[in-house]
Amino acid sequence: MPDIPALRIAIVEDQLRIREGLRMLIDGTDGFRCTGSFGSMEEAIENIGRDLPDVALVDIGLPEMSGIDGIRVLKRSYPDLLLLMLTVYDDDKRIFDAMCAGASGYLLKKTPPARLLESLKEVTAGGAPMSPEVARRVVALFREIRPPEDAGYSLTPHEIRILKLLVEGHNYKTAAAELDVSVNTIRFHMRSIYDKLQVHSKSEAVAKGLRHRIIR
Repeated sequence: MPDIPALRIAIVEDQLRIREGLRMLIDGTDGFRCTGSFGSMEEAIENIGRDLPDVALVDIGLPEMSGIDGIRVLKRSYPDLLLLMLTVYDDDKRIFDAMCAGASGYLLKKTPPARLLESLKEVTAGGAPMSPEVARRVVALFREIRPPEDAGYSLTPHEIRILKLLVEGHNYKTAAAELDVSVNTIRFHMRSIYDKLQVHSKSEAVAKGLRHRIIR
């Protein structure tokens, strides 16, 4: 059987000890390769394209440009790059802003190494991994927000439920299991969701769901 290419990961983290620990974890694990580790968002923006990763692990509290501002810049330059926040912050504003900016997931730095590696695989499979505390806050935020009447974009109740599952951290496979349907059925509905929301990716759909308060 042909070798499966290693998952390519970049790190944007200003604390050297954490940055080096992450690099050693990634390079020391079969199936993963660190393409670059950067101490600032400015350094990442300038250099990340030299060996473009599949996923970038991004801190929020960086010295000058924040991780949230930086992922907006990276998303414009590299639309297919997946951005996974790895931070100490778990407040509603930063979670909301990160998801709206284009983050595909949100993990806290206390995440165990095995779960972090699992999350990197999950995000490339279409999931939106979140630490449990973050997922609870996201769900609570949705419950507190009452969407305006015209914000539904004609999504059906089933499509809204699928979008909510993705926001809660499910990928296509686990969402299919939750709804007792096939993965192809989820893909079919996601194409409809993309068309109705006028987006092109899962992270854009999740961000629009948050920004326009589609999920009740």
